Amino acid sequence: MPASRRSEFGDFLRSRREKLSPASGRLGSGRRRRTPGLRREEVAELAGIGVDWYVRLEQGRTVSPSDATLDALARALRLGKAEATHLRALARSNDQRTFAAEKVPPAIARIVSDLGLPAYVTGSRWDILAWNRAEADRNILVFMFIDPEARRLFGPAWEDEARRMIALFRATHDLLATDPSFVQLVERLRSSSAEFASWWIAHDVRGGASGEKVLAHPQRGIQRYQYATFQANDDPSLKLSIYTPI
Repeated sequence: MPASRRSEFGDFLRSRREKLSPASGRLGSGRRRRTPGLRREEVAELAGIGVDWYVRLEQGRTVSPSDATLDALARALRLGKAEATHLRALARSNDQRTFAAEKVPPAIARIVSDLGLPAYVTGSRWDILAWNRAEADRNILVFMFIDPEARRLFGPAWEDEARRMIALFRATHDLLATDPSFVQLVERLRSSSAEFASWWIAHDVRGGASGEKVLAHPQRGIQRYQYATFQANDDPSLKLSIYTPI
């Protein structure tokens, strides 16, 4: 895997290791620990691999883990489905991807414009590329973490929603981590939002394409929506999000 991908791969392994306790890993407490989480040798033992091999993986050195090793690491680190998928994507993608701003096909733009429900199309950097409602900033993460309107709009649910967005964005970001467009976006968010900077370090990854949101409308008060997202066959990096009031 490319050097930048190895770095993200190792950082992800380390972040998951530090979240586990000896009890969750079926290991004895042993001697007193100075840092949280499992030790590298403990993860290697649980995964049934050599300690030196695991250290090389976590340090982002030139190694190519097999499918069996990736499965063993996922079990040892107790990864969820989305986390295990992310681990394999980081290990298996050998191309050095670069970001190119997506374009929304006219047919999709027309559908969004004509929908009678709130809807928008985003790209891999979470830029808003087509919409049928006014947007304060044409990037969802910038709006969520920098625009004060987002905190008013989401109210008490802001923190949960903001954390969810970071975890969803991580899956895309790590495959394009060194691209200047992604570096610029993350640095802007880290320098402008203490919450983003703190939660970003956790390296959480989450899946999910539908759910519910509660928003505080300035005139209509509290409103609850169900939302669903759809990938475009024209370009899988395009995602259509539609909100239905309930």
